[in-house]
Amino acid sequence: MIDADFLKDSEMIIQKLMKIPAMRALEKTHLEALVEMSEIKAFEPGEQIMEEGLFERSIFYLISGKARIVKNGKDLAMIRRTGDVFGEMGVIDGSARSASVFAVDRTICLQTDMAAVESLYGDSKLAFRYTIFRGFAQILANRLRMTSEELLRSRDELARLKQTSN
Repeated sequence: MIDADFLKDSEMIIQKLMKIPAMRALEKTHLEALVEMSEIKAFEPGEQIMEEGLFERSIFYLISGKARIVKNGKDLAMIRRTGDVFGEMGVIDGSARSASVFAVDRTICLQTDMAAVESLYGDSKLAFRYTIFRGFAQILANRLRMTSEELLRSRDELARLKQTSN
């Protein structure tokens, strides 16, 4: 992992953050503050970004590149859109990382330690918390929708298998 401090001042990072639906509610000055309290990190292909089982309070926003989510050694999903978030589950419920994440190609992420957000005061703290947790709600709703669809497909497949075996 390369700590890409030189990217912190880049207008490109702010422009990419402005494209993230959950971040659109923030003013540019808030986005600049978010980048300032976060770390921009670059990962090389195959490099581990996040490790299953660790207790951490950071969330990651994908800025560019692709990453794969792995649980118990099995690929679960691919992260490829600017603004995709990972690492949020442990922040929500205080549990250990439920999966590992590996860079597929050169991948740049914004890593935000939630302790930094909690240390803010006043409107900034409220704005960041609202934006982050609203983003979590959108992510979890999408994942629940996909899981429900997968469950229905699996049930249909089991029913077809049962009919063909009778």
